[in-house]
Amino acid sequence: MIEFKAGNLRVPKWTRPVYMVAAGTTDYRKRYPEKKLEELCMMAFRMLLEENDLRMDPLEVKGLINFASYGEFADHFQDQLLCEAKVHDYLGLDLLPNVGVKTGGATGGSALLVGAQAVASGYADCALVLGWERMDEVKTWTGNYYISTAACKEFETRLARNYASYYAPMARRFQDMYDVDERVRAEIAVKNRGYALCSPYSQQPGRHTIEEVLEGNIVSDPLRFLECCAMSVGSAAALLCSEELAHKLSDKPVRLFAAGGSHTLRTGDRRPMKILLLPNESEDDYRQLYADMKEQDGRWPGFESFGATRFAAYMAYHMAGIKDPVEDLDLIETHDAFTISDLQTYGDVGLTLYGREQDYVTSGECYLDNPHTGRPGKCPANLSGGLLGTMHAVGATGILQAGEVLWQLQGKYDKFHGDTKLWDRFGKTKPADWQSLQVKDPRRGMAISHAGVGSHVVCTVLEKSW
Repeated sequence: MIEFKAGNLRVPKWTRPVYMVAAGTTDYRKRYPEKKLEELCMMAFRMLLEENDLRMDPLEVKGLINFASYGEFADHFQDQLLCEAKVHDYLGLDLLPNVGVKTGGATGGSALLVGAQAVASGYADCALVLGWERMDEVKTWTGNYYISTAACKEFETRLARNYASYYAPMARRFQDMYDVDERVRAEIAVKNRGYALCSPYSQQPGRHTIEEVLEGNIVSDPLRFLECCAMSVGSAAALLCSEELAHKLSDKPVRLFAAGGSHTLRTGDRRPMKILLLPNESEDDYRQLYADMKEQDGRWPGFESFGATRFAAYMAYHMAGIKDPVEDLDLIETHDAFTISDLQTYGDVGLTLYGREQDYVTSGECYLDNPHTGRPGKCPANLSGGLLGTMHAVGATGILQAGEVLWQLQGKYDKFHGDTKLWDRFGKTKPADWQSLQVKDPRRGMAISHAGVGSHVVCTVLEKSW
């Protein structure tokens, strides 16, 4: 069994604090033929500059940028290598330095981490982080093939060239190991797609029932159609700054802490490790789990958990001073590409102990308003609608998640989701029964950007700082 050494667990230390002050996004669609990729990126950039109540004129803010970090999962979709160079030029940011980032599904979060490191090191005072995906220039089955090649071709590809088929055995193993009722996964789909009804950016919102989810077509057993996200087109952006500049630009700057973890692509061949304990956990918490795993030929992280998520959360919590995530976090955005990944993540980030993830869902604490008690949920998840309800334009996903947390901490959920002009901008009608999903007086939130079946993960903690 592998155990980490002290040097492996050194908590990252930044030379100076990093802040996020603004975010922008497009809406998300299956197809967006009327807009070139560069135009979609400009839409997100303009929202960032013009609609975040910054204290300076948009062109003045643009004139402060001195680094750009761009996220794009796959060049294949638009058949354009070095796409970040085209986007950078179109935004009018030449000759400024920029980098392109690719870490699979975690690309958006990794781009955010690279931008944060540039500010933290002093390389930049103001960094633009922008990500996109253009997944509509190929047929859906071709897109699924491209995405599937981000897995190990000698291992996962033998299961099928489709990520649902990579997650299906994980879902089955998790279900058997922890005796999970499939209705729990269905409840996640209902909740997240329901929250997406309140977002003008959402691609596939819907009012569904647990029965409807369970009666849906099987994509890859046991995952059903409504348990899987769709491929998306769109772009998202964030602006990161030094502390001094952040307070000049915004009345409501938010401090950012970010850390990453990674794990081999060979999901079923991952070596057993000792569970990395989070600040709110002890060895005693997992004595029974170790015994159960021994009986069921289990191991950590195995097929049941994402070790990279646990590692990234461990680092981010220590950076941000989080002692108990369920008490110290006021909301969370998980990478719910599939219902099972949402469920697994609750244990990985310590909102519950491993093996009790389904209890966190059935308790109602992952809702804005707990349906069982009528009180606020302890740490609501995916109020944005998540990947299931709103989007998975891969390079943009982690950036939009962080942007949604930013707006929640700033108390601006209604501004960025309830304004009728936003719905009109994207050719949508604001629902008559639209409701505010603003968390009351939030202090901290976290966004989790996740690749593959846990090959790369970035956890970004955002904290109110005014």
